[in-house]
Order: sequence, then C-alpha cells, then structure tokens
Amino acid sequence: MDGVLSTGLSMAELGARVRAERRARGLSIDRLAELSGISRSMVSEVERGAKTPSVLVLDRLATALGTSIARLLDEPVREVPAVLRHAEQRVVRDPSGWERRVLSPVLPNVEFEFMRTTIGPGVDAGEFAAHAPGSREYVAVESGSLRLTVDDRAHVLRAGDSAYYPGDRRHAFANDDDATDCVYYLAMELGGPAVTHHDQRTETHHG
Repeated sequence: MDGVLSTGLSMAELGARVRAERRARGLSIDRLAELSGISRSMVSEVERGAKTPSVLVLDRLATALGTSIARLLDEPVREVPAVLRHAEQRVVRDPSGWERRVLSPVLPNVEFEFMRTTIGPGVDAGEFAAHAPGSREYVAVESGSLRLTVDDRAHVLRAGDSAYYPGDRRHAFANDDDATDCVYYLAMELGGPAVTHHDQRTETHHG
C-alpha cells in the first residue's frame, strides 16, 4: 500500500497534517481507523511519517476526516488571486501506474478540489469510498479512454466526454486501453462533514 509521493512534501509533514486534521476534529487514532477502514497501525505509521500511504489510503483518510487530499498536502492560501505555478502544484503518484496533480489552491473553510489525473495504459486506479452526503464530482476526459464506475455501473468516457455523479457514491477509475494514457480532469465539491467533531474516545491514550 506504499507509494504516494508529493512534490515538495515530506512524509513527516504529511503525517503531521493528517494528525492535525484528526485532532482538530476531536478524533482518536482508533476512531479514524474505524471511519476510514484503514488499520490502526497504518494510521499511526502515516501520522509518524514512518510509512508512505497509497493514494487510495490517503483518500480514505481524507474522506473519513471530511476533507480532501489537497488539504492534507497543502496549507490554505493567504492571498487571492492565488496562482499555482506548475512546479508548485502538489502531485501524488501511485505505484500501480497513475498520478493525480492538484490544480486548485486550498481555501479556508472551502472543501473543493480540482485535479488532473493521468492513468497509464491498462491501469486500474481502484475504487474510492463515498464522500460526505451532498458531495458532487465532475469529470472531463482530455485524452484516451476512461472507465468510470459509480456504484457498480460502468460508463466508458472518451476524449471530449464529460460526466457528473454524486460524490457520496462509490466510484472507480480505470484505463482499459493497453497502449495509451488516459488524462482527465476532475472537480470535486465536498458536502457536509463526514465525521462528528469532538469525538473524544480514547484520545488521551492514542492521540
């Protein structure tokens, strides 16, 4: 489950941000593990910077925290307009052969993410957990072919095609073409909080 790399961000910094978001919500490590479906040992290792999570693991942690991967990777901007130069954009890469580039800045109190994803030939990026109720996602394919699956129903999108689906459903992405990369853009707006704040269970012992 290892392999996510973030441009300009160390494992220790990533772990510190996951821990800060968890504590801000009053969650124990055990509770975050329960909400995310990730083992307690993995959550602990990620927070300590001892293990690099896969993109799917990082997404499940972000979803359980009611936030986005982008917020775990970057600090909120202080000035607007905010310009993100190519070299400054956060990039996470999965060892299975795909990467996500975050194009949107993190804004205070706004849970929105705009990303560009490249999936290598024949690569299945896996299934992402349902986000909070009311979440929305929009996909537009730039090149190649994308198999978008929402709640077990598959849709094949090709260059120029776009789609919308509720983000609070299970969704998966795959490139069935064995010869060509698939490049697509995804905009995600998260709904209400996925967790109850001030859940203080076992925080004293495991925080």
